[in-house]
Amino acid sequence: MVSSTPFRCSLPPPLLCWFILLTIIFLAADGDGGGGAAAAALDTQAAYLARMKEQFPGPGMSRWDFSSSPTPDYCRSFPGVTCDVGGNVTSVDVTSWRLSGRLPPGICASLPWLRELRLGYNDLRGGFPRDVLNCTALEVLNVSNSGVSGAVPDLSSLQRSLRVLDMSNNLFSGAFPAASLSNLTALEVANFNENPGFDIWRPPESWLAALPRLRVLILSTTSMRGGIPEWLGNMTSLTDLELSGNFLTGRIPVSLARLNNLQFLELYYNELEGVVPVELGNLTELTDIDLSENRLAGGIPESLCLLPNLRVLQLYTNRLTGGIPPVLGNSTQLRILSVYRNQLTGEIPGDLGRWSPLNVIEVSENQLTGPLPPHACANGDLQYILVLSNLLTGPIPPAYGGCSPLLRFRVSNNHLDGDVPPGIFGLPHASIVDLSYNHFTGPVPATVSAATNLTSLFASNNRITGELPPEIAAASGLVKIDLSNNLIGGAIPEAVGKLSRLNQLSLQGNRLTGPIPETLSGLRSLNVLNLSENALSGPIPESLCTLLPNSLDFSDNNLSGPVPPPLIKEGLLESVAGNPGLCVAFRLNLTSPALPLCPRGPGGLRRGLLAGGNAWVVAACALVCAAAALVLARRCVLRARTDVAGEGAPTSPASRSSSYDVTSFHKLTFDQHEIVEALIDKNIVGHGGSGTVYKIELSSGELVAVKKLWVPAARRGGSGKHDVAGSNGSWMGDRELRTEVETLGSIRHKNIVKLYCCYAGADSNLLVYEYMPNGNLWEALHGCYLLLDWPTRHRVAMGVAQGLAYLHHDLMFPIVHRDIKSSNVLLDAGFEPKVADFGIAKVLQARHGGADSRDASTATIAGTYGYLAPEYAYSSKATTKCDVYSFGVVLMELATGRKPIEPEFGDTRDIVHWVSGKVAAGAEAAALDKRLAWSPYKEEMVQALRVAVRCTCSIPGLRPTMADVVQMLAEAGPRTPTKDKLDNTNKGDDDEQQVRSTD
Repeated sequence: MVSSTPFRCSLPPPLLCWFILLTIIFLAADGDGGGGAAAAALDTQAAYLARMKEQFPGPGMSRWDFSSSPTPDYCRSFPGVTCDVGGNVTSVDVTSWRLSGRLPPGICASLPWLRELRLGYNDLRGGFPRDVLNCTALEVLNVSNSGVSGAVPDLSSLQRSLRVLDMSNNLFSGAFPAASLSNLTALEVANFNENPGFDIWRPPESWLAALPRLRVLILSTTSMRGGIPEWLGNMTSLTDLELSGNFLTGRIPVSLARLNNLQFLELYYNELEGVVPVELGNLTELTDIDLSENRLAGGIPESLCLLPNLRVLQLYTNRLTGGIPPVLGNSTQLRILSVYRNQLTGEIPGDLGRWSPLNVIEVSENQLTGPLPPHACANGDLQYILVLSNLLTGPIPPAYGGCSPLLRFRVSNNHLDGDVPPGIFGLPHASIVDLSYNHFTGPVPATVSAATNLTSLFASNNRITGELPPEIAAASGLVKIDLSNNLIGGAIPEAVGKLSRLNQLSLQGNRLTGPIPETLSGLRSLNVLNLSENALSGPIPESLCTLLPNSLDFSDNNLSGPVPPPLIKEGLLESVAGNPGLCVAFRLNLTSPALPLCPRGPGGLRRGLLAGGNAWVVAACALVCAAAALVLARRCVLRARTDVAGEGAPTSPASRSSSYDVTSFHKLTFDQHEIVEALIDKNIVGHGGSGTVYKIELSSGELVAVKKLWVPAARRGGSGKHDVAGSNGSWMGDRELRTEVETLGSIRHKNIVKLYCCYAGADSNLLVYEYMPNGNLWEALHGCYLLLDWPTRHRVAMGVAQGLAYLHHDLMFPIVHRDIKSSNVLLDAGFEPKVADFGIAKVLQARHGGADSRDASTATIAGTYGYLAPEYAYSSKATTKCDVYSFGVVLMELATGRKPIEPEFGDTRDIVHWVSGKVAAGAEAAALDKRLAWSPYKEEMVQALRVAVRCTCSIPGLRPTMADVVQMLAEAGPRTPTKDKLDNTNKGDDDEQQVRSTD
């Protein structure tokens, strides 16, 4: 008998007390007959649930309360637990509970009536939970998005009961369980989506007879190879067939047209060829079809466009020809039409959207002609009009100006004409309005003030007239304005200086008059300011030089007065060429462009300079003289040292410096002697795999960082002595490296670290950079000396994104960084970010020679573990999308405060899978940096996490471009007004991304 004395336990874990009590009850009930056995069974179930709570600590499990006695009422009070009328647990659903741990053993013995086990969107450790294979009554098993790794075991033991198997979005590897699936004769749903680690495989034909009930077959991104099996057309129970993201080749089998119940057909991102079968028009239940990113040719079948339930038609990035069937305009269901990057001709169906809830028109990069469809927004659902790079003609339909749901309106690179409807400039939710390279007329209206979410306004190379309205300042989210090469006149409104987020202001090639507003100096985020080829007059405000080293261009105007010294110092005289009234205060040792000396006043000084309060001329002259005196004095000292040392004395750093060849990229205020003399131990601030980093204070008080890169003896000829034949320096003799360094030196962007110059010598090479006093982002996030608030972190993210977007999109030849990580993001005194280390270490590492050089090269090319894009597993080719992935990891660091790899993430887990699971489960807030729990910007942090998840998509083509990332981060910035959220449509700024249905 059980004692009536109250049971007490002084041990700390309360659950241990519960286990002991259950054991006593279980033993006492032995021999009590059927009633006692039933009670024991119930207690066994409670005991297992208690073990689950212990094994999966987290806030989700706090709702399972075991404080009641003797047995908790788990059937009624435990969320996620379902029982039958006899009190037997039949279902456990802890989806998205933010759990982390292992499923306790014995689940089938403890819960023998279990029919549904849903563990998705958690962190399951220890591989696939093999104990569930003994649950002979199990009908539903869901372990999706849970970071499960390793091999999939034989599932045959579940053959009689299992109906739904969801193992999507995990890290499975080894052989695909094709054979054991053949034994699951009751299976209705099989989802293995996004498991790229499987070995190459093909589905066996045995499935045809073995799986007669199968309705959903999702095998996207599972390393399937070969052609699409013809026999799939005989699995007539299928309603959903998804084979995307594999290595499928050959033609689309006509046999698929026999799948009369099919609603979803997704074959995108493969290598399929041939035509789109006309017979697919027999699939009368079809709602979504996506055959994008293949090599399909021929036309779009009219039979497909006649399908009565068709909502999504995506055929982009193929080789399709012919026209878009006009019958598509009669559809009453169509929501998404995405056929960009083909060779389509003819007109867009005139009735497109007239009868259907159209959401997306994406027909860019074809050869379509004729007008824009006038009724596209008739049902008020249109969010994307993307028709750029076609041959379209005619005006923008007036109704488009009232299409308030629009998020992106891009019609650039066509032959459209007429006045732009005023409402287009004031679309309240649009982030991009792109009208460039057409024949549009009329002004930029004051209605632009209503565009509160607008980040990019592009209307270059049109015939736009009138004046730029000061109301444009009300569109406070603007990041880029490009109105170049139009007929805009009048003055630049001073209110433009209020656009604090503005990154680009391009107004060149217009008819602007009046002075350059001083207020533009307040645009601290500006990278590009181009006011060339106008009729601007007056002086260049010296305050604008605070925007350096950004791209500034004031050439070909009517500007007058002295050129501000910072422009001269930075070697930017080309940016002021073509202004006859400009002058310089002192003679420059330059041949082009030639600028006259400013005229002298009566008192002998340059006329008007001192009178206007510009004493900088005297100061500049004094600095030049002082610098010259210092150089002469130093040379005298060095010569004296050499004379004293004698011919046989050891070579000093100063004397060795004469062997360096110099390549400079900016106007230098120091010489090589000053740098070389300071390469001493006390100035060392770091070491890397390729050399040593020094912090050097120059005689002018300026700080620079010098990276000293050693040249291997094998490259020096063994002796280490300077060889006259190699007097160009062992580095400068390397054409590939020299090209890369000179490319970096030519970059002028405020978010890319400035490389002042390079010194190439016989035994070492020196890179002289601007010094960043706040170290790198890794130290700032993961060190302990400070805590960055979210506005600062967001500013860092924006800066890095803008720098990468510049490298990827704004140069003649894109630059791929290859090693984006938080330690390569440097922070200046104001915590503005600067991207550093542009793959130079990779090149040098690959040329270090020796037995390990090949491995070193491979490791360096692959970047840094934790930041690597998954495609590096099968290819070492670096692309811009690799940079996007790495940036996504950095963005996750900023939002979560976590490192890319942490033990808490589990075996083979990293921050990407951890964060992706949180976001997919709607539990983003739990992933945010707990040190910012007080922050009022949690919603903005969550939005940043969502951007990071898109950047780290495992399929490169689905990642946004960096240009798009800049837009998304601007929209997710820490501002007070409520911002409308973008939908889940995956759409890139450069229209590279497919648009997916979110239904």
